[in-house]
Amino acid sequence: MPGTYSQLLIHVVFSTKGRARWISSEVAERLYPYIGGIVRAEKGVLYDIGGVEDHVHLFLRWRADAAVSDLMRTLKSRSTKWVHETFPALREFVWQEGYGVFSVSKSQEDVVWRYIAEQAEHHKREDFKVELLRMLRAHGVEFDERYVFD
Repeated sequence: MPGTYSQLLIHVVFSTKGRARWISSEVAERLYPYIGGIVRAEKGVLYDIGGVEDHVHLFLRWRADAAVSDLMRTLKSRSTKWVHETFPALREFVWQEGYGVFSVSKSQEDVVWRYIAEQAEHHKREDFKVELLRMLRAHGVEFDERYVFD
């Protein structure tokens, strides 16, 4: 076969350090497009982004020739620098060290889009900690709860 073909769809979730509520609607309105630009610059395709004050969800297609960890390192460092430069009052802003990443079947992409779109409503019932633990369990990820949160 002369080419490489892939459809690597992933759902990524990560929070601010200590789940600090830094991402107001004013910040999100500018931060989300900036993050989309980082994903595009790294040759990915961002399908959706959303979240609430303390965390972000991304639904994207990623490349077969690059590690998700490289994307996340670049995305977090560039977006943190941008937040510091764009919102001087947020000089303490920082992302948590890790992230959750989950594969998404093409048949489930509408479910992920809906889930991301309904984040504000969803988080009236469930906080980020409960949400992340539920997602880890649902995807069969092995973890020790003592080390999931900083």
